Amino acid sequence: MKNSSILQSKTKLTACQLLLLVVIFFFWWLMTKPGLIPPFVFEDDNQAAFFFGEPVQICQVIWDWFFVNLEIYPNLAVTLTETVLAFVFGTVAGLIVGLWLALAPTAAAILDPYIKGLNSMPRVILAPIFGVWFGLGIGSKVALGITLVFFIVFFNVYQGVREVSPNVLASARMLGANKSQLLRYVYLPSATSWVFSSLHSSVGMAFVGAVVGEYLGSAMGVGYLILQAESTFDINTVMAGILVLTFCALILDLIVSFAEKYAMKWQPKGGQSEKL
Repeated sequence: MKNSSILQSKTKLTACQLLLLVVIFFFWWLMTKPGLIPPFVFEDDNQAAFFFGEPVQICQVIWDWFFVNLEIYPNLAVTLTETVLAFVFGTVAGLIVGLWLALAPTAAAILDPYIKGLNSMPRVILAPIFGVWFGLGIGSKVALGITLVFFIVFFNVYQGVREVSPNVLASARMLGANKSQLLRYVYLPSATSWVFSSLHSSVGMAFVGAVVGEYLGSAMGVGYLILQAESTFDINTVMAGILVLTFCALILDLIVSFAEKYAMKWQPKGGQSEKL
């Protein structure tokens, strides 16, 4: 009975989310129809469609991309490759460096101002430099994405390891746990929830790195398609590209959620969570 009620609540939640999506698109379509916008907002009835696109036309562009001219597939493959590589390498690097500095207070104290300085830097401005260093291929986009993902994961891992309870550490040492056992059974489990919290944000940052890199220099990718459409003021294609990227980001985030559910299955659920 409990599982049935949970399933019903999830079904209702999904239905409400889909209904909200339909309402948003309907409102969007309604507001871009000529004659429905108050005259004090736009001088011309067609200006709303020019600035915000028309949902029907946007869906037509997406349909053509995927089922007619198939133009999206090679470009989407390039963008997803850049995104996944940046996400994986940035996550691994952030995890390793975060663990190292959290367990090495002296090194952390020495590197602290440099890490804060690099994190404060608007790293998007590194894109032209990476283009010079790594060329206009995938390498420069992956490098930019890594810089965006790395610090999100690093700070979460660093904080998660440092917040391990001293009592738990003392108990583990009294039981004879060595450094590798402490790392495996104490530090890593403590940091796991922090890591997955950072991964949800890192997915979006990896896409930002890929698309910004494609904007600044590329001959392939969804960002390149959007840039080409912007140059001709084709707002429908621009919005179609944004929707495709958003959908792909949601899929990657869903994969992270499944991985989190599997990795965190040992964690007991709170009473409030069970009620929800």
